[in-house]
Amino acid sequence: MAKVRTRFAPSPTGFMHLGGLRTALYAYLYAKHNGGDFILRIEDTDQQRFVEGAVDLIYSSLRESGLIYDEGPDIGGDYGPYVQSERKEIYKKYAEKLIELGGAYYCFCSKERLESLTDENGNRKYDKHCLHLSKEEVERRLAAGEPYVIRQNIPTEGVSSYEDMIYGTINVDYSELEDNILIKSDGMPTYNFANVIDDHLMGITHVIRGTEYLSSTPKYNLMYDAFGWERPKYIHLPTIMKDATRKLSKRYGDANFDDFVKKGYLKEAIINYVALLGWAPKNNIEKMTLSEMVDLFSLDGISRSPSIFDEVKLRWLNGEYIRELSDEEFYEVARPYLEQSKVNGLYDLKKIAKLLHGRTEVLGEIPEKIDWLASMEKYDLSLFDNKKNKTNAAVAKELLPRIRKYAEEVPSFDNDSLYEYISGKCAEEGIKAGAIFWVMRIAITGQGVTPGGATEMASLLGREETLKRIDFSLSLLEE
Repeated sequence: MAKVRTRFAPSPTGFMHLGGLRTALYAYLYAKHNGGDFILRIEDTDQQRFVEGAVDLIYSSLRESGLIYDEGPDIGGDYGPYVQSERKEIYKKYAEKLIELGGAYYCFCSKERLESLTDENGNRKYDKHCLHLSKEEVERRLAAGEPYVIRQNIPTEGVSSYEDMIYGTINVDYSELEDNILIKSDGMPTYNFANVIDDHLMGITHVIRGTEYLSSTPKYNLMYDAFGWERPKYIHLPTIMKDATRKLSKRYGDANFDDFVKKGYLKEAIINYVALLGWAPKNNIEKMTLSEMVDLFSLDGISRSPSIFDEVKLRWLNGEYIRELSDEEFYEVARPYLEQSKVNGLYDLKKIAKLLHGRTEVLGEIPEKIDWLASMEKYDLSLFDNKKNKTNAAVAKELLPRIRKYAEEVPSFDNDSLYEYISGKCAEEGIKAGAIFWVMRIAITGQGVTPGGATEMASLLGREETLKRIDFSLSLLEE
């Protein structure tokens, strides 16, 4: 059996969309699971949609995802060039050959004539007008320099049938297909032509792409058959949906790899989650390294049904990855977000990171979790209400002077010393420690949710700031 060769062939039109990343991931996993090669090809034939810098984004997104390709534009290989705009002469040669074989023809129709083919429902289908031009007329028009395109000659009757490794037998009536343009008037190929030529010449054995290509694959098979080439194996992937009715797409935002990295999702977590959008390993584990995915990957686990992108699950998975980091590793990935916060320069960021480590799911949320530490502002006194500890604003007013005294007296202001000292005082004086710590935490933070308990927050703030905040809270309670 021939060595497995898969390819990822994105268009350089912007950021790496998660749907494209999943195609790349599955192509990589399938190739590597089967001891094969994974190839990167840039499909830039639509120059109007080309976005400056997008090719570098493709390289960096694949590299950061761990999807290292064996051949590609930047690393070379035996089947280059790997950029379609550099293969123009190759396409021209094969298009002319396809015309000789009867699988394509020159079309000289004007824009006006093409527009006149529109029916009452706004549908337009080419009527094969130029297929019937004599060879002499075609040669005369070419010699005269008339603009032309090359169209595929699709049968008007019959049914195309092929096997997909996920969806089984696919049948499409030729009458549903149109004689699409293969070579545009600027001499550049369309995707419909270039993908066939490149996949064959690059020895691609398995074509992996989205289900939107299920119905157009018969067009490609006609070309393979006309040239006498072996068809590749097809693996079409289910759609990724944003919700029950909408596909995940750029227009809805947050649909690309870079967005999620900037939001504070770890790259490993993103790749892991993208793998689960349409595939489930046999043992149903959800958290996997890339090498584990390679070992486990099987087409049996790919669903035929669309998968729904669930950011809640991605958050959970990201949290799992974060918790596995050491405190030092967490500090390194969290530091850019800590430095964006209002507390930068006021408190020990490493100390804050340690408090946040087990309480963070998405790194980008760190600033909003800690910005309040920068200054004490008037807060809702109902935060003191706690049924379990039987506290409220009145109880807080009574307990705070005592808490202030403890904070002044404690010999050392680190978390352990504070906790032991105040707990001991509560036991001595017959006061419920839970009530003291609740009131203390609200009084020095003014927040219902904090990244640590009362003594952790006090230790972070320091003795002077803690006393200052207790005084501020007492002034609010006395208003």
